[in-house]
Amino acid sequence: MENKSMFNKVRDALQLGIYKVINPLVHGMIKVGITPNVVTTMGFLGNLAAAAIFVYAALVESSKIDYDLVWIGGLVLILSSLLDMFDGQVARIGNMQTTFGAMYDSVLDRYSELVTLGGICYMLMAGGYLVGSIITFVALVGSLMVSYVRARAEGLDIECKVGFMQRPERVVITCLGAIACGLYGSCADSVAFDPMLIMIVAMSVIALFANVTAFVRISHCRKELEKKK
Repeated sequence: MENKSMFNKVRDALQLGIYKVINPLVHGMIKVGITPNVVTTMGFLGNLAAAAIFVYAALVESSKIDYDLVWIGGLVLILSSLLDMFDGQVARIGNMQTTFGAMYDSVLDRYSELVTLGGICYMLMAGGYLVGSIITFVALVGSLMVSYVRARAEGLDIECKVGFMQRPERVVITCLGAIACGLYGSCADSVAFDPMLIMIVAMSVIALFANVTAFVRISHCRKELEKKK
C-alpha cells in the first residue's frame, strides 16, 4: 500500500508540474473562445492521425516497416495526448465543466485508445509480427476493461482508481515505445536486434499490467460491496 501511495504522490506531483507549464496556454485558449469539447475533439483527431501514420508505416513499402513514420507517429501521439490534459484544465479554469463534457471526454478517450492500439496492431500484423499483433490486441482489451470496470464501479457509487496501469501510464508507454522503436530502426547503422521488438515489449507491458489492473479493480469493488452489506 505504501508503494502505491508513493507512486500516486509522484504522479500527482508530475501532473501539477505539467499544469504549471500549460496553464498560460490554457488561459490563451479560453480568451480566444476555445471550449473543452473542441480540445477533446482535437485530441481524438490527433490520435486518429497517429493511428493512420502507424498503418501507413506498414503500407508504404511492401513487407517492410518505415521506421521514420513509426517515431513520427509516436511524436504525434504525445502531442495529441497532451490535449487530454488541456481539455480538463480549460474546463476547470474557464468554469466550463459540464456533465456532457465529462462523458464526451471519456468516450473519446476510449475511441482514441481503440484507434491507436488498433493502428499499431495492424502495423505489426502487416509487418509479419503475428504474435506482436496478438499481444497488442490483448493490451487493447485490458485498456478498455480498466476503464469499463471503473465506470461500472462509479455507477455503483464506488470510487475505483486503484491499480498501476491507468490511461496516463498506458499513453506514456505507447509513445515511448513507438519513438524508441522508430528512432532505433531508422537511425542505427547496424541493429543488434529487430527494432520492432521495442514496440512489442511496450505492448506486452500494457497487456500484462492493464489486465492485472482490471482484475485488481474487480477485487476492490467486491470488497467495497461486501462492506456495504
